[in-house]
Amino acid sequence: MKQLQYCAALAVFALSVPATADAARLGFQANAINSTDFEVIPRTRDDTDGYWCEAADFARRSLGAGWQDPIYVLRGYGPSVTTGRVTAVQFSLKPPPADAPTQSGGVTGPFVVGSSISVQGANARCGRRQIF
Repeated sequence: MKQLQYCAALAVFALSVPATADAARLGFQANAINSTDFEVIPRTRDDTDGYWCEAADFARRSLGAGWQDPIYVLRGYGPSVTTGRVTAVQFSLKPPPADAPTQSGGVTGPFVVGSSISVQGANARCGRRQIF
C-alpha cells in the first residue's frame, strides 16, 4: 500500500512540474516579449550553445515554429526586459528591422543582430558540451 501511495505522489508531482522545467534544468529560461520575439536568460550556464538550444526549445514548444523556420538574433547581450536580470539575448521568428542597432551597449559577442539559424540547427546545439 505504501508503494502505491508513493507512486501516486510521484505522479502528481511529475504532472505539476511546469513545461519550462526542462529549460531550467539546462540552465536557461526563455520569456516571450510578444508573439514572435523572446529572450533567453541564463540561470547557471552562459555558453553560446545553451542560448541557441533554449531558443530552439522555446520557438518549438511555445511559439509553434517548425524545424526549418529560422531563429534570428534580435539583440545580442543586454539587460532582460522581462525579468530585469543583467544579461539576456533576444531572438525572433522574424528578421529584425533594417535599422536595428548592430550592438547593444557597446558589448560585442557571438550574437550578431540579424544572423539566423534554423530551429533544427539551434536544437542540434543542445547536445554539445562546452569544453572550456
